[in-house]
Amino acid sequence: MRVSLLMMLLLLFLTRTATSSHDVKPGCQEKCGNVSVPYPFGIGEPYCAMDEHFFLNCSSENDDAVLWFRSNMTAQNISVLEGTVTVSIETAYDCYDSSGESIGDSDQSMTLGSGPFMFSESGNIFTAIGCNTQAVVANEEVTYGVACLSLCNENVNISDKNSCSGSGCCQTSIPKGLKSLYISVYSGYNYTEVPFNRCGFAFLAAKSSFDLSDWPLSRMVDAGKDTSDVVVEWVVKNETCEQAKANASAYACGSNTDCTFSESGQGYRCSCSKGFQGNAYLQLGCQDIDECEDPERYPCKGTCKNTIGDYKCHCPFGKYGDGKTGCQGSGIITVISAVGASVFFLIICFLLYVICTKRRRDKNFRENGGMVLKHQRVADEGEMEEIEIVCELAKKCVNSMGINRPTMKEVSYELAKLKALHENSWAQKTSDETARLLGKSPPSFSENESPSLSQSQSTHTVISFQIENYTDSILDHYQSPTLNHSDNPMKSKSELF
Repeated sequence: MRVSLLMMLLLLFLTRTATSSHDVKPGCQEKCGNVSVPYPFGIGEPYCAMDEHFFLNCSSENDDAVLWFRSNMTAQNISVLEGTVTVSIETAYDCYDSSGESIGDSDQSMTLGSGPFMFSESGNIFTAIGCNTQAVVANEEVTYGVACLSLCNENVNISDKNSCSGSGCCQTSIPKGLKSLYISVYSGYNYTEVPFNRCGFAFLAAKSSFDLSDWPLSRMVDAGKDTSDVVVEWVVKNETCEQAKANASAYACGSNTDCTFSESGQGYRCSCSKGFQGNAYLQLGCQDIDECEDPERYPCKGTCKNTIGDYKCHCPFGKYGDGKTGCQGSGIITVISAVGASVFFLIICFLLYVICTKRRRDKNFRENGGMVLKHQRVADEGEMEEIEIVCELAKKCVNSMGINRPTMKEVSYELAKLKALHENSWAQKTSDETARLLGKSPPSFSENESPSLSQSQSTHTVISFQIENYTDSILDHYQSPTLNHSDNPMKSKSELF
């Protein structure tokens, strides 16, 4: 039972919280008809308003709810942000028939009382409509007054495109701080000289909504329906911000708010601090704005992060600056793309260099007989060894000391052995060359004689010829008359063999 009761109370609390508005006190009526009534104003219960000055009457007339600001003023709009109430007031008029007889007239008197309200000097303009029309506006204390005169002898097209400067209409401003107005209008000749104009009108009108084209000179009065919108300014109390803050219990501004003194000089108002929005007169009425959810109003060129009363905007990686106004530099994607493109370009250039270098080397190799040298062999490793053996044998033979000098028989034996080894090696190479050439096609064999074979034959002939010549030179040396034959046991060439 207790659990069920607690659940019901919790559900009731959540429902009430969800349906409550941020502009009114909990449990208070938010609207009268189609007009919103935000705190400090209130309707229904005195608790819903800040004090008696802000408590308004919401009544039903002809099944329509009407919000009364004063006894002869109905409220059309209430703005907490601007500190204004737009009210509807009947106009003053003076009308005559074609014979100059009066068919109706009405002056207007209105007062805002002793509360923190005044007629807006910046938001309203006093206007008179008609030919030969005089209008007067004054306050209830008769400490202020001004007259407006409009003259014309022909029908004037009255519209926003034509200035209202005294022909068919006239306008003038009102001073600051007026709490009461008395408006009257009359004609000097009862409009008998201007048959197109039978009525004159005078009224205070809001500049933002007033349309001159709604008031042609031919317009006739429609009692009770000829009205104009008037802007009324309000403050919380007739105190300065310093005076109000000194009394914390009576201070009207809630959390996260600023106190400002009104331009009219009549008192202070409350507004949400920068980065907050809501109703500044409720204790928790000003809530943090999530600027990241409204990029059109709060621009961010990078990554948005909401903070209490503000927001941060970080530029993308690779860029710098204030993201709220714009970032400079290149992004990470641009940097990676540029680096990748550069590396790819270098790789392509390196590959082209390697290919071009190889082609140039191949060209030089072909142009300078490289293909011939590739298949030509002047002497292989075995032939070089034979030449070295002959050279070593020659050195021993010409040893002037006679020590270790070989005999002719020994020289002949070594040369014969070297010759036999060379012939065996040549026979093997010739056999290999023949086998290789026979493996080629007949046309190639007949057209291109192997340069290796011819070169090998030439090399073999040269080496054999050199060995024989060298042998003869050694023999001639020992047979020379200048040679002392006693130093060598060999006496003749025949003895060598």
